[in-house]
Amino acid sequence: MKQFLAFFLCLIAAIPAQAELRIDITTPNVQPMPIAVSSFYGEDAARQKIGRDIAGVVTSNLNSTGLFKPLDPQAFIQDIRSISVSGPRFPEWRAINAQALVSGTTTRTADGQTRVEFRLYDVFSQRQLLGMAYTTNEDNWRRIAHIISDEIYKRITGESGYFDSRVVYVSESGSATKRVKRLAIMDQDGQNHKYLTDGSYLVLTPRFSPNQQMITYLSYYNKRPRVYLYDINTGKQDVLGNFPGMTFAPRFSPDGTKVAMSYSENGNSDVYVMDIRSKQPRRLTTNPGIDTAPSFAPDGSKIAFESDRSGSQELYTMNADGSNATRISFGEGRYGNPVWSPRGDLIAFTKMLKGQFYIGVMRPDGSGERLITKAYHVEGPSWSPNGRVLIYFKETPGASGRNARLYTIDLTGFNERKLNTPQDASDPAWSPLNE
Repeated sequence: MKQFLAFFLCLIAAIPAQAELRIDITTPNVQPMPIAVSSFYGEDAARQKIGRDIAGVVTSNLNSTGLFKPLDPQAFIQDIRSISVSGPRFPEWRAINAQALVSGTTTRTADGQTRVEFRLYDVFSQRQLLGMAYTTNEDNWRRIAHIISDEIYKRITGESGYFDSRVVYVSESGSATKRVKRLAIMDQDGQNHKYLTDGSYLVLTPRFSPNQQMITYLSYYNKRPRVYLYDINTGKQDVLGNFPGMTFAPRFSPDGTKVAMSYSENGNSDVYVMDIRSKQPRRLTTNPGIDTAPSFAPDGSKIAFESDRSGSQELYTMNADGSNATRISFGEGRYGNPVWSPRGDLIAFTKMLKGQFYIGVMRPDGSGERLITKAYHVEGPSWSPNGRVLIYFKETPGASGRNARLYTIDLTGFNERKLNTPQDASDPAWSPLNE
């Protein structure tokens, strides 16, 4: 899917606001900011529809964060045409308690492309904070809406956005004894859903490359476990390596040139790293216990992993060459599935304690442990590109057996939301921002 088509961008002059319009996203349960997202004005019926659709996606994206409170367009006093002609009449937007206003236009260029222009205003200071324009194929309108959402999020929160990204996961169907598992991919809001495999063989633990349109995953093809590379653009699949034993939990290095994984033989599991080009594996741990679930730090200098070498399932970090393995988890319960944040400041994990499953975070040295959600069964945390949101799957007991769905939650532990998928879903992995 060539969703990352080139487009042209230009900046529209913005005057700095006298008083900063800002949301502190590190505050738990922050009060959402009232924001008015006006439909983008179009010069003809086709452009008007694109303008409505873009505004709808921007509204949905901002609303999903829990940080913004989009106002009902039925309450808007000023019409979209007059905004595009003469600019906002700020008293009318203050009258409906809007703190920020988003407006825009869509026009057709001489070569048949679509130009999308948007502006972000601080209503109370009556200043434009941001203005940008994009020229692209009209079929690319949804991605433009995600990029606009990212720019608004960044300007008001001071953090990078995550809307122009995708999620790969395992789609599940069938009975508990005949479970069909397929790779699937979608935009982070659940749109543009697509199956990547046909379900004729079992797939597990898909993970994105940090800098390519590539996925690594574990597959049981002909009942043999293998680690595969999947090119999203071409659909081509390659075997990363054949091992006589079992391989688990492959994950890319930050530069995309290596894959770390665990390899089990004769009941013993250790962490290996494999160079993608040479396909030469290198063993990083040598321990009689079970070492698995490796995850690189974003600078590539360290790897987090889980191990039972101390007698219980705990989290460890080590240097990227396998040296200096250090235990970092010391709380009650069993710890697993560590995933390093793209910001480098936290490690997410799964915890099992007294019959409950938790998703939690801690600093790389093990301090500051915080549990942010719990359920009958939650697992598989993956970070948004900006390191502020986690996606995971939650399983609930049911009469028909396994019932698993994807959820996202803010790092503060608030704003848990369910993602709609056509079937049951597990093992999600969030992509970097599209390029």
